[in-house]
Amino acid sequence: MTTDTEEPTLTVDELAARAGVTVRTVRFYSSKGLLPPPVIGPRRVGHYSQEHLARLALIEELQRQGMTLAAIERHLQQLPADLSARDLALHRAVVASWAPDAAEDVTREELERRAGRRLGEEDLERLVAMNIIERAEGTPDSLDGSDSPTSPGSLASPDSFRVDPALLALGVQLLDVPLAHESILAARGVLLEHSRAAARELSALLREAVGEHESVAAVKSLSAHMQPLVVQALLTTFQRSLKAELREWLKES
Repeated sequence: MTTDTEEPTLTVDELAARAGVTVRTVRFYSSKGLLPPPVIGPRRVGHYSQEHLARLALIEELQRQGMTLAAIERHLQQLPADLSARDLALHRAVVASWAPDAAEDVTREELERRAGRRLGEEDLERLVAMNIIERAEGTPDSLDGSDSPTSPGSLASPDSFRVDPALLALGVQLLDVPLAHESILAARGVLLEHSRAAARELSALLREAVGEHESVAAVKSLSAHMQPLVVQALLTTFQRSLKAELREWLKES
């Protein structure tokens, strides 16, 4: 895999595998101008970068939201041409935030296809612990207790999983983060706690602004207008706050 500053190193087969799509899909998107051309290396082999992978993930997310290829093309044309993989990932996060809360039942083969990689038993355990996937009925529900798997290789391999499509890509990325699993779960807890607190306070403000006598339709209309602004504000504010915290941390170390 590449980073934002490394040379493109992914072949079209590797790009497709990481994105959880077929090579034919990659070539189709490229033919439509949705993906920029690869860097041509020795032996005329095309090499793709992390930006290609992030843009492909964004295209797939936009399709899941019901956008046509023509609409996706117009959407991508409006984005700055020099967006990094991180910028594209943030944009995809905003798009994914509009996905309905809908879990899907998939086979392990389909789960791995969507993840863009093979998932070992330890990977499955971590995704279960992060509430990204659930085991099929009849398999252990908990990671605690004598009857539950607690070590790599001990998790049963059910034929199907219930997966949250909006969170799967994030969960798979977290599998490669060089942090202890406990730290990732603790970070998740912090985000959930503070996001729910922010949601409660914003809801209270909206109730006060709308008043008790407004109709349900009026409340829904206000919420529909406010939600995009709130999501964008939270994402931008958090991103800038995190950068500021990291600068202070690196300054002290």
